[in-house]
Amino acid sequence: MALPDVASREEWLAARKALLVKEKELTRARDALNSARRRLPMVRVDKDYVFEGPDGKASLLDLFEGRRQLIVNHAMWAPEWDRACRSCSSGLAEISVGLLRHLHDRGTTYAAVSRAPQSKIGPFRAEMGWVFPWYSSFGGDFNYDYHVTLDGSVAPEEYNYRPVPPEGDRPMDLPGASCFLRDGDTVYHTYSTYARGVEQVGGSYYFLDVTALGRQEEWEEPKGRGTGGMQAGARLPYPDEYDDEYSH
Repeated sequence: MALPDVASREEWLAARKALLVKEKELTRARDALNSARRRLPMVRVDKDYVFEGPDGKASLLDLFEGRRQLIVNHAMWAPEWDRACRSCSSGLAEISVGLLRHLHDRGTTYAAVSRAPQSKIGPFRAEMGWVFPWYSSFGGDFNYDYHVTLDGSVAPEEYNYRPVPPEGDRPMDLPGASCFLRDGDTVYHTYSTYARGVEQVGGSYYFLDVTALGRQEEWEEPKGRGTGGMQAGARLPYPDEYDDEYSH
């Protein structure tokens, strides 16, 4: 396995200061990007979406739980699957009570939405011990309208704001996140992101990004830093498949 070059403390400090210049450039660029994102216009949501939650039917407005903003994780889970997507589940496992509290303190609700029926979602969520709300959009247009389920017979096939060739099995579920804002009882769609854009929320990937070995995935530079750990596209464990000090 290739490791970083060994240097004196003085050499390391000079290199670190040079990198700090680039880090500050990235911070300023990210701040500017976030400002541009906040300046996006918004679109009124006129369709009456119906979801199934643990307490019965719910509207999109209900998903806000009385707060001003809503972040929806479009968790991949086709109705015929026994469990949610492994990759999506690994991300959901990082949604802590502390994170939810901090979002709520700023008037923002986090919720997952999947096509699977609530009869599957509810027991899985309970088994994992997750406390964030998770709704079913089974039988509705929500996933198709926000382009995380592809099926040309229902809606034009588009992902990450590009047309998708009609290849492979359909329906096809894909990852994404959408943000909504309400003004009274009127709901507006403000933002959606897909593919690697979903990484913007951080999680373990962003912690690994500041380490010498990084995410340990093949696309990363410099090459040769992999440790034999979980690679991109590998069969990620569900939270209940780990056998470690956190298992219960």
